[in-house]
Amino acid sequence: MTIKDLQPSAIWGYFHEITQIPRPSKKEERIVAWLLDFAREHNLEAKKDHAGNVLITKPATKGKEHVPTVILQSHVDMVCEKNADVAHDFDNDPIETIIDGDWVKAKGTTLGADNGIGVAAQLAVLAADDIAHGKIEALFTVDEETGLTGAYALGKEFLTGKKLINLDTEEEGEIYIGCAGGKGTRAYFKYKEKDAPKKYFWFRVAVKGLRGGHSGSDIDKGLGNANKILTRFLHSLTRKKYGMILSEIGGGNLHNAIAREAFAVIGVKEKHKEDVRVKLNLFLSTVQEEYKDTDPQLHMELESVQIPLKVINKSTTERLILALYACPHGVIGMSRDIEGLVETSTNLASVKMLPNHQIEVGSSQRSSVASQKEYIVDMVSSVFDLAGAKVTHSEGYPGWQPNTESALLKLAEEVYQSLYHKKAKIKAIHAGLECGLFLEKYPDLDMISIGPDMTDVHSPDEKMKISSVGKFWDYLVKLLESIS
Repeated sequence: MTIKDLQPSAIWGYFHEITQIPRPSKKEERIVAWLLDFAREHNLEAKKDHAGNVLITKPATKGKEHVPTVILQSHVDMVCEKNADVAHDFDNDPIETIIDGDWVKAKGTTLGADNGIGVAAQLAVLAADDIAHGKIEALFTVDEETGLTGAYALGKEFLTGKKLINLDTEEEGEIYIGCAGGKGTRAYFKYKEKDAPKKYFWFRVAVKGLRGGHSGSDIDKGLGNANKILTRFLHSLTRKKYGMILSEIGGGNLHNAIAREAFAVIGVKEKHKEDVRVKLNLFLSTVQEEYKDTDPQLHMELESVQIPLKVINKSTTERLILALYACPHGVIGMSRDIEGLVETSTNLASVKMLPNHQIEVGSSQRSSVASQKEYIVDMVSSVFDLAGAKVTHSEGYPGWQPNTESALLKLAEEVYQSLYHKKAKIKAIHAGLECGLFLEKYPDLDMISIGPDMTDVHSPDEKMKISSVGKFWDYLVKLLESIS
């Protein structure tokens, strides 16, 4: 069985087609062109703005001409993460999907259900001839995952509808009415190259096997961060006894993913090489005990390597390691208004060596309280300022303030109760959604966010629950039919 054989066939068929189209963030040209072709094939009005956002409009069905226009919205790009041992070119290769019981996942890569299943649901609605609905505006945004630039670029006259259903939520049976705002912080260390000293033991140490996950929705799950774990070990070697020298370092990839893997190429005095092996085994035992429940596959590898040509100067090495060690990561505060909701957090996302003797440290901060967002941004910045790094920030994005009096929310609750004879959970999410930006441009929007069950998004363990997709689809259809 493949996902093309799953039911409901309409939504799964489109999801399969989407998995065959490479669509990394900022490289969505092929999926955008495919969407415009879809509109032409179905004789639907479509337009594209300068950023690449696409709006496909479907007229109301007979008898629903006076029903308010509903905007269905999702983003077309996907997070591109893979396991180190997997050969996959996200710019050109399709996603290979696997059915595992009641779950769909990918072969060693992210699945792209975030937000490909939302796109598939929109297309299934647009193509259907058996759903009663008012006018539909299907909005497909670009580059949500690396900066929400599509939502930022959206013009104030692009949409006409006043009700918006965002399809980028990851829990069936939960209706989201709010999200955190966020900002990115990057620190740049300039270093000098030195000749590698002789009579040193050179080795590569790597952190592997972590689950990773979404830096918003998974930040409170106690998951290990490879950058932090690696830094803890390197920090223990910076004492004069070992004379540690750093040649290479890297870890993590995307600002909105918790780092799964990290490595460093380092040297210590030859006489300490066995001490270092023992030290690593003891350290590994410690962190494996700490993360035995959340990251049971955590392991570290140490292998000897040839002497490198160049190394990073000692002063920069020390400042970098101390800054990474001190940089906060994880939950900073919980909401006092919504039980169980993370209010403020920060993610030490990536460490990358760049050309021209630069090391870039990427991080992201989130909060549902604007002042707390700036507070944690300044906290992280202070660490790197003290370490002598150059610090920059992204523009950031606003949060989405919950509206518990929303008419669309009340209808959505009633429809869910009538379908499944139980109440939907009303929640806010710590992850960022584009809804906050939409509300800035269209203050009169009435919005909710729904979706099927997904886990481990933004990591190669991403998977989507098959049975929940059917419930999500039935709910969306019934909701559209009930709007009057």
